[in-house]
Amino acid sequence: MSTRIFPHAMLREIHEQPDALARTLDAYTQGDQLREESFSCALQALAGRNSLLIAASGSSRHAGLIGEILLEDFAGMPVDVEYASEFIYRSTQTMTSPCFLVLSQSGETADTLEALREAKARGASTVAITNHPGSTMAHLAHCSLPTEAGQEMAIPSTKSFTTQLLVLNLFALFVARVRGRMTRAITEAHIAQLHSLPALLQSALHAWEQAAPGLAEHVRAPGTCLFLGRGIHYPIAREGALKMKESAYIHAEGYPTGELKHGPNALVGSTTPLVVLATHDPRSADSVLRYQKTVSLLEDLQAQGAPILAVATEGDEIIPRLSRQCVFIPPCPEHLTPILEVVPLQLLAYFAAIHSGIDVDRPRNLTKAVLHE
Repeated sequence: MSTRIFPHAMLREIHEQPDALARTLDAYTQGDQLREESFSCALQALAGRNSLLIAASGSSRHAGLIGEILLEDFAGMPVDVEYASEFIYRSTQTMTSPCFLVLSQSGETADTLEALREAKARGASTVAITNHPGSTMAHLAHCSLPTEAGQEMAIPSTKSFTTQLLVLNLFALFVARVRGRMTRAITEAHIAQLHSLPALLQSALHAWEQAAPGLAEHVRAPGTCLFLGRGIHYPIAREGALKMKESAYIHAEGYPTGELKHGPNALVGSTTPLVVLATHDPRSADSVLRYQKTVSLLEDLQAQGAPILAVATEGDEIIPRLSRQCVFIPPCPEHLTPILEVVPLQLLAYFAAIHSGIDVDRPRNLTKAVLHE
């Protein structure tokens, strides 16, 4: 860990993410294999359950949306994602005997706790992914899968979000093995890729931090912006918009890229910055197709005079020509890109906030439960 002194907890916690990811990997893997003992309670929670329902709030719900894609793609398991605050009002007939998974930074989020209690009352088996194994959620759930993020003091979620994504990746691999949807060799290859993440993130952090203040100036003056992403990147667009709202008090919305022309495009013009997730994995045909569609849209948006800020993959020569400013993530498999590409968006929100004189660690009107170690 660097001896650097950080001016805010949020910036320190952004820089703690490589170590937090490495600790979480150590807790759930040994070499390129899953630690069976770490998932023994999950095996019991999944017994006889053929679907999964995820409930969470805020950033944790965005993590859940990515978990939905991972679990369906890797394990072939039907997944639904609910707002925790809405779940207790939903019909009891929505899913038949699901495994119920909650996500929470503190494990004390009131709406998510109520959803967990309601799910248990309905007879669901329950799993909790939280930052604290001693939290109420961890004790109430049949299975606790804690992250190793450590204490997170800033209200905007950073390292708790990326470690949630990592645990969801590992959980999806475990479910895929249990359901016979993935061979041991493929699972080990996925885990080896996960082990590359801390170093990839560490290698890019300095460049992102250097670029973020310039990006922030593009969004501060207009006071509004749109975040766009396709597929597994859409929840990251939502997360980027949430970070901008809660950290910098700037109106922002996250949309699936292809939905822009179904109404929101009326907002696009020279005074509405677009933050576009345009990364891609050339080894994935689906990823390449999504990228090509994004390039086509950006060509149209550029013609409309839209100020485009982009996150692209290193080596990309097309996206920089279509954007006013572009930051790059290291090449990695498509399903791992969310863990990398969200970090420049965290830094973007951070610098937009501090350049406006905002107390980024304690934004107005927001509170956060923090359990002390």
